[in-house]
Amino acid sequence: MNDTSSGRIRWVTSGDVNGFFGLMVDNLTVMALMALFLTTLFGFPADIIYTKMLPGTAFGVLFGDLVYTYMAWNIAKKTNNPNVTAMPLGLDTPSSLGIVFTVLGPAFLAYKGTMPENEAAMMTWYLGMATMINIGIIKLIFSFAGKWLQKVVPQAGLLGSLAGIGLALIGLLPLLEVFKLPIVGMISLGIILYTLVAGIRLPGNLPGVAVAVLVGTVLHYLMPSLGLPGGHLSELSEFKFQGGLPLPHFEFVKAYADSLTYLPIAFPFAILTVIGGVNVTESARVGGDDFDTRQILLTEAIATLLAGICGGVAQSTPYIGQPAYKAMGARLGYTLMTGLFVGLGGILGYVGFFVKLIPAAILAPILIFVALDIIVQAFLATAARHAPAVAFALLPTVARLLAIKYNDFLFTPEAWAAKLKPTAEGISETQVVIALGNGFILTAMLWGGFLAELIDRRVLRSAGYLMVLAALTAPGIIHSALPAGSMYNPFHLEAGAQMVPKLFTLGYLALAGMFIFLSFTPQSKEAPDPAASHGGHF
Repeated sequence: MNDTSSGRIRWVTSGDVNGFFGLMVDNLTVMALMALFLTTLFGFPADIIYTKMLPGTAFGVLFGDLVYTYMAWNIAKKTNNPNVTAMPLGLDTPSSLGIVFTVLGPAFLAYKGTMPENEAAMMTWYLGMATMINIGIIKLIFSFAGKWLQKVVPQAGLLGSLAGIGLALIGLLPLLEVFKLPIVGMISLGIILYTLVAGIRLPGNLPGVAVAVLVGTVLHYLMPSLGLPGGHLSELSEFKFQGGLPLPHFEFVKAYADSLTYLPIAFPFAILTVIGGVNVTESARVGGDDFDTRQILLTEAIATLLAGICGGVAQSTPYIGQPAYKAMGARLGYTLMTGLFVGLGGILGYVGFFVKLIPAAILAPILIFVALDIIVQAFLATAARHAPAVAFALLPTVARLLAIKYNDFLFTPEAWAAKLKPTAEGISETQVVIALGNGFILTAMLWGGFLAELIDRRVLRSAGYLMVLAALTAPGIIHSALPAGSMYNPFHLEAGAQMVPKLFTLGYLALAGMFIFLSFTPQSKEAPDPAASHGGHF
């Protein structure tokens, strides 16, 4: 304990206890869902998740929360203010689930085609580590230019790409889990919607997330006695705690070359958290806690780098809820306790017990709430006239979802060979789905950007975005013609596959040329029609 002239710095308050449960559940839920989706959707070996991936992932949270706790204590000491609330840090939900669906899962399936399953899983782990290191390096670089980045990245494209992830990956896929066990799933979802979306308090002001998980879990284990699908407590007796020490591993170099293929995914995920870090620091500053923006950003960057080097496969980020934690009375203790609990969870392996005890149908509603929040924020935080640009940016993620869900059908050698045959009608529908989904985050950002510029009558700027899209399409950085999303020399592709980079690139260039021509017309300089920003008229 430390005393200041204005009061004693309290490490743990009743608000810290509430804040701890909220922040802790957020982090454990993300790790649990990563494990669930990797094992159930992609058949990934669970032991490698729990003993290799999660210890390093949890270590990143431990490091970041400890540093943020120290930063808050330091501010409280210097300002003689015992009411400073630490910045919350945890796993970034959109990118953590996004990495599962767009990097780890597909890479594991691809590796399995050329090597034994366990070796494929290890290579996927190395790839995940390398991807985190790439994200950490990007974040480290842009930590020194966070506010500049916030100004130059188009908000409609940035938030639209994030909303697409919310809609298709964080929203729809968990919704499928809810309806696999619809009774317990819908009860849990209902409690989340009642408390967090509608904002109605439960009796006794009980926390909605905790009640949803508790009620759903109890019902899950009561269902078999009613002759309905559910869980059996006897299965828990067979559980073995699987953890590991988050020690530095340098095997990631074995997959580092492969990780460069995923830079179009890694880069936007990194940029999203950097800009988010700027936003949350400003939010905390408005609330009275004057954190240094660069220190906040550098901490999350180093936490991500350390996690990657120690085996982690998900990045950490400061959470946007600092004012909410402050309002509930949390100060320094909640981040300290969360960091220790999550870090030890990865080391001792009780995250796995959490996954075994609570089915995906009960955890999924928490992600659905996050998805709704992300989608709504994308539309509310951008200018109303840019709403069509946000909506347009959702579409590439839908294409990616189709490719994920129908992976086996689309990517069998026979089906793929048939789809590669050139036709007089143009590119096949399957090739279009694959191409639109590959590099979907970067595509969404640029689509939202070019349409927002067009709406604002900056037609030449809009054409510039289209030319960037063309330049990225040709080598497969976005719209890769290959199922794995790899980059390539377009002239070395098979004749059928060459149609994608050739025609997509020409399409973007043709549209850019048309906009450049139209930019010289007087009509292009007229003020926007207010009705057009709300759907307008035909």
